[in-house]
Amino acid sequence: MGSVAGDNVSDEPAADRLLRMFARFVGLGYAIYLTLLITDAISFSRFLAPWWTPVIAVSVFGSGIALALVGFRHSRRLIHRVATTAALTYLFAVFTFPIAWSGRGATADNVIDQTNFWLTLFPGLSSLAAALVWRPIWVYAHLVVACVGAQLINSVVRGSDRSMLLADISFATMFCTLFVSAAVVAMRTGRVLDETRLRTHAAAATAAAQQARTVERERFDALIHDQVMSTLLSITQQGANSTVLDQVEHTLSQLSDLRNSSAADGDFDTAAVLAHLRLAATDADSAVAIRTAVEPTAALVVPADAARAVGAALGEAVRNSVRHAGSTADRAVDVSIRPDELRVQVVDNGKGFDVAAVPSHRLGLAVSIRTRMNQLPGGRALVESRPGHGTRVLLTWNAPR
Repeated sequence: MGSVAGDNVSDEPAADRLLRMFARFVGLGYAIYLTLLITDAISFSRFLAPWWTPVIAVSVFGSGIALALVGFRHSRRLIHRVATTAALTYLFAVFTFPIAWSGRGATADNVIDQTNFWLTLFPGLSSLAAALVWRPIWVYAHLVVACVGAQLINSVVRGSDRSMLLADISFATMFCTLFVSAAVVAMRTGRVLDETRLRTHAAAATAAAQQARTVERERFDALIHDQVMSTLLSITQQGANSTVLDQVEHTLSQLSDLRNSSAADGDFDTAAVLAHLRLAATDADSAVAIRTAVEPTAALVVPADAARAVGAALGEAVRNSVRHAGSTADRAVDVSIRPDELRVQVVDNGKGFDVAAVPSHRLGLAVSIRTRMNQLPGGRALVESRPGHGTRVLLTWNAPR
């Protein structure tokens, strides 16, 4: 088989993936602005207090670029801290500018070129950093303060007619709002997707429990039909001879085993596990070939929830094979029981598929098989497939030591 989709599929929440992606995007923006504006920052530094330009440039651009770095591997909490630092550092630069500014005479003598001050060219970028981690009301408050502060600084630096100040503030705020709003909506979409995913998983778990109960009822119905009814019929036809009494004893023993293995908090012995898995597989495909291998020394005891989880995952794997492998495909189920391990394998020679291309929202593979088994203590699911080479699904459960 080709691709393996057991442990290498990311279960990272969508909100976290978006957070990392936007962190890298915003950090890249800071790096680009640093490259473009470093010359202007040095040129303007002679009109400011000696400490201001190096401190502000390092803190503003450093925190922004750091956001890109922590967006690759570090925890969500660290990304929150760095993004908050980047957002607040820009406001700190805006509020400390009046203290550091010393170029009032230069504006009158036209020493300063009539261009925007370097710090005022990216107020929306700092608000994008805030949008990653803050509530929307505080993000837009940050945007307004940053844009107003940036335009006031431009007005002071250029010493120009202030009649256009309100228009400049309005334009800058509206322009930056477009990008900041997109980030706010994207982060909210990620959170909504995660909430929907959790609800879907809960619904799938409920459906799996209902399916497990259905399998148990079918097992009970089969026992009633195959054993109890035939025993009663034998009694009416043959009377209480030794053969019938042996049949009665055997039927009562099976009913007792069924009661014990079906208890909500009970355990499944080897025979009960095999019967449960056989019913789960044949319920999905009555013609599926089932092969069993039990080690002579195996006396495996499986908790009821583990047995039902494996059975439900097995049934889903067989159903997926029936739906997608193709009408001419052959499939088989191999059950292996060892003293401390239960292994169930579903193999077909059908069409196969690219495991890596399966969307995360496809419940059959992601939820009903992989998530169900991986959330089971001691459980594991492995899916191998390749287009044109069939599919193999391996379910394992190891008894706790």
